[in-house]
Amino acid sequence: MESILPFVIGRRLIWPSKVVEALEAMCRGPDHSQVNSGHVLSIAISDIRASLSIHEPLAPYAPQGYALFFDELMSAADSTKWFADVIPKLSTLLLRLPCLLHFHYQNTQANGYALRILGPQQPGMVLLSQELIGALLACSFFCLFPVSNRPLKHLPTIINFDHLFASLYDSYSESQENKVRCIVHYFQRISSQMPTGFVSFERKLLSLQSLVSYPNADFWTKSTIPLCPFQVHSSGLIEDQSTGALEIDFANKYLGGGALYRGCVQEEIRFMINPELIAGMLFLPSMAENEAVEIVGAERFSDYTGYASSFRFSGDHVDKRSIDFLGRRKTRIVAIDALCSPRMKQYKLKYLLRETNKAFCGFLDESKYRQYKMLFKLNEAPSASIETSGGSMKEEVQKSDDRGGQFMDPESCIGIATGNWGCGAFGGDPEIKTIIQWLAASQALRPFISYHTLGLEALQSLPQVSQWIILHKWNVGDLWDMLTEYSSQKLRGETKLGFFGWLLPSLPNNALQCFK
Repeated sequence: MESILPFVIGRRLIWPSKVVEALEAMCRGPDHSQVNSGHVLSIAISDIRASLSIHEPLAPYAPQGYALFFDELMSAADSTKWFADVIPKLSTLLLRLPCLLHFHYQNTQANGYALRILGPQQPGMVLLSQELIGALLACSFFCLFPVSNRPLKHLPTIINFDHLFASLYDSYSESQENKVRCIVHYFQRISSQMPTGFVSFERKLLSLQSLVSYPNADFWTKSTIPLCPFQVHSSGLIEDQSTGALEIDFANKYLGGGALYRGCVQEEIRFMINPELIAGMLFLPSMAENEAVEIVGAERFSDYTGYASSFRFSGDHVDKRSIDFLGRRKTRIVAIDALCSPRMKQYKLKYLLRETNKAFCGFLDESKYRQYKMLFKLNEAPSASIETSGGSMKEEVQKSDDRGGQFMDPESCIGIATGNWGCGAFGGDPEIKTIIQWLAASQALRPFISYHTLGLEALQSLPQVSQWIILHKWNVGDLWDMLTEYSSQKLRGETKLGFFGWLLPSLPNNALQCFK
C-alpha cells in the first residue's frame, strides 16, 4: 500500500501534523478555515500536498478548473452550501481514513479481501466498505495520491481529480462540466448520508494454472454447448436492466479509461454515475489479454441524458437494487477491453480468439467448479457420457437445448447485459462483436444474453439473424466454425458482405452492406 498511499507504514496511515491541522480547520467550516471558494480550495489542496511531500505538480490549469467550477459554474447558493457543509464532511472523512483503513485490515485479514494492488496474472478480490471508498475518493478530490511510480506498476496514471478539473478550464465543454457535476453530486450524497454497504473488486483470468485454461481454436470448434437465448433491445440502456444480469463495461485496458480526464463514452459515463467504480483505478493494473475485472455492489447516484458531447447530469438517482449476503448491491459489472482500431486484423484467427477469450474470461463464473469440470471433459471427449444427478451431461445439455436454454444451476441464473462492445470509438465490426459475445456467454453457461443495440443501423437485422440461428439449434462449435469461415473469406477478399448478409443472403439490403 505504501506505493499508492502516502504515509502508510505497515498498513497504517499516519497523517502528518500539518495535514491534521489543515483538515481540522476545514472541519470547522469556512469561517474558521477561510476555504470558501474554488480558488482558496485549490490553494488548500496545494498546501496539504506539500505537507505530504508530494512534489509532483498538479495538472496545468487545475487550480483554474477548481475556481471555474465552484466560483462560476456552480450557483452561488450551491457553492455556499458546498463549502459550508460538504467540504467539512469530506475533511472529517479524511481524518477518519486512518481508522477506516485499520478497521478494514482487521476485518479482511482472514478472508484475503484486503486492500492491495491486485497485480497482473494474480486472481484475487478486494472488498471495501462504501465509507472507505468515500474516503479514498475524497483523497482523489484533494489530489493526495502520489502518481510518479504508478506507471511502473501498470496502474492508471490519473487517479487524482486534478486533470478532471484542469480539462474543464483548458478546453471547456458542457459534457466535461456535467461529469464534474456527477462527482460533486456523489460527494453531496455521501456527506448527507453515508451508505453502509460494500463493493468488491475482483481480478479474473484464464491461465494454464487456473481451473479454465486459455482456450485455443480447437476448444471452440469442438464445443457442444448449446447457444443461450438471445434477447435484442433496440432501445434502453445496459445500466437500466432489471434482470440482475452481469452488466458489461466496454473498458479500456486501464480500468476507467478517460473517466478522470476528457473521456465521455460508455465506460466513462458509467464511472460518473457509479463513482465508487473509480476506487478500482487505485489498485487494479492494466488488463492483459486473459484478464477481466468484475465489480459487484457499486451504487448508482446520478441520472443522465445524452452520450459523449451531449452527456448531461440530470439529477439524483435512488438505487433500489437489493443487497446480497456480503452487503453488496446486486449490481454486477464486468470490465473487458476490446481491440482498438483493429481494421482487417480483427478477422484473423489470432484476434478472433483474443476477443472471444476476453469476453469468456469476463462472463465466466469459476465458482461453478464441478459443472465446468464436467463440461470441459465433455468438450475434450464428445463421445463420453458424463453422469450427473439427473442423467448424463449430454442428456442434460440436450434437454436444456430442447427447452431453449442451458444446463444451469437454477440458483445462479445470472445472464449477460451487453451491447456494442468494441465498436464505436474502438472501431470493431459490430456484427462480429455480437457473435463473439454470444459465443462467450453461451460457453460460460449464462442463461441468456440481453443485447442493447442502441439503435445501431448495422445491427438492424440482429433479431432475425439470432432467431434463425436459434431455430437451427446450433451449438457454440457450429457458430464458431461459421464465424471463422466467414472471417477467412473476408481476409482473402472473397466476400464484401457483413457476417449477417453472408450468413443469410435473403436479409434486407441494410444487412448486406460491407462493414467499413
